[in-house]
Amino acid sequence: MPQAVASHILVPTEAEANDLKQRCAAGEDFADLAKAHSGCPSGKQGGSLGQFSQGQMVPEFDAVIFSDLPLGEVSEPVKTQFGYHLIKVEQRMG
Repeated sequence: MPQAVASHILVPTEAEANDLKQRCAAGEDFADLAKAHSGCPSGKQGGSLGQFSQGQMVPEFDAVIFSDLPLGEVSEPVKTQFGYHLIKVEQRMG
């Protein structure tokens, strides 16, 4: 089963997610932004979700993780029942 290592930032609005994506594109550190803004407990670890298998995350999240998003690139905002995520895939295995 495919696995990945990824980080994310979870915020309540698409506008906030877009703002943080622009800040990443301008060179701000993803982990620092996660620590400051993410509403997920993973924010304390710079947004790191560690390693997980395909199917362990909600479908909208999984679809981005196991897509052709280039490693290390920040995704467009992804809406789930939790809010809006910016996702950065570090590694894919399998």
